[in-house]
Amino acid sequence: MAGQVRTRKNAPPREDVLTTAMEMIAERGLEKLTMAALGREVGMSSGHLLYYFNTKDELLLRTLEWSEGRLGIERGRLLARTGTARARLDAYVELYVPDGPGDPHWTLWLEVWNRSLNADEEGRDRQAAIEGAWHRDLVALLAEGVSRGEFGAIDPDRFAARLRALLDGFSIHVAIGLRGTGREQVLAHVREFLDGALASGA
Repeated sequence: MAGQVRTRKNAPPREDVLTTAMEMIAERGLEKLTMAALGREVGMSSGHLLYYFNTKDELLLRTLEWSEGRLGIERGRLLARTGTARARLDAYVELYVPDGPGDPHWTLWLEVWNRSLNADEEGRDRQAAIEGAWHRDLVALLAEGVSRGEFGAIDPDRFAARLRALLDGFSIHVAIGLRGTGREQVLAHVREFLDGALASGA
């Protein structure tokens, strides 16, 4: 799809535009995602794209929301699996951590975070909504583990906040390719932390 000019008479649906934007980030990096380049891919003028998205910041946030929607469906499926809460927690962590340096989803997140300093209240609220979905699912999973006696006597909300901070820090290291923090190393660190913290109720 990327690299081929679309020849539609009508403007493509927004989801098609967002899909293409994500593919361009994956294949070429965020710096190559301009309104002009995206317009060529979907057969629209940059002006037409600006009509839909108004600014590049809005395009990036919409693309992130679309990507997060897909991840949310995947997260819901894995959390609905049968089995132990710990097995599903490990799967949650694996979904959270980037695949490796330049992971397109995390590349997009880092850029949206960077631009959030200048975001309006609506933009900040939309980012918070994305973060909140991850947090609520994690809290529910931890609470289930506590109620079933799998985890120690932790406060699910407080533990979730701390675990996500740990995951964010490690994930940034993976996404930017910091030496010594590859995906498998990070997953091992997190598993080791969870082994101790959940058993003791820290």
